[in-house]
Amino acid sequence: MIKKSEIILLLSFFGYVFLYIFLFKNFVLLDSAFCFIYLIFLLNVPIERNRILALFIGLVTGLLIDVFSDSLGIHMASSVLLMYLRYYVIRWLTPQGGYDTNTLPTVPSMGLQWYITYSLPLILAHHICLFYTEAGGITSFFFTLTKVLSSTAFTLVVIVLFQYLLYSSAKRRI
Repeated sequence: MIKKSEIILLLSFFGYVFLYIFLFKNFVLLDSAFCFIYLIFLLNVPIERNRILALFIGLVTGLLIDVFSDSLGIHMASSVLLMYLRYYVIRWLTPQGGYDTNTLPTVPSMGLQWYITYSLPLILAHHICLFYTEAGGITSFFFTLTKVLSSTAFTLVVIVLFQYLLYSSAKRRI
């Protein structure tokens, strides 16, 4: 039998991918800051999720984004990298007693400081992989670095705002 948390995870997958494909894909701030809203889904996969399954989730998410963006696998590679590094970042941030079962790494459940410490290096790694692969190397290093840093900041701000809007209101309803 499918758990309620698995259904919510699946619905959030389709919701964030839909939002990115139809709304945020073409949303650019100051010609260099792009918002990859689908990263919320990847960052909010439960902490105890199997590593191989987490990598598969990153692969499927990136592949679906690539199919609708005609981007030849760069989102898939970046998403798999994010999910690979996620294990090490969570292990680095794990308190001595560990986490509760089925803990979601969200702002309301973990706190803003923890969430930024968790998500910032992962978003940065995703964007470095994405933009430098897209550029085909380091020929335009500083222009690409500007895109990486501005997109990382823009994506992080939007993700934190979404966290406060969606997960805080869901907590109030329960």
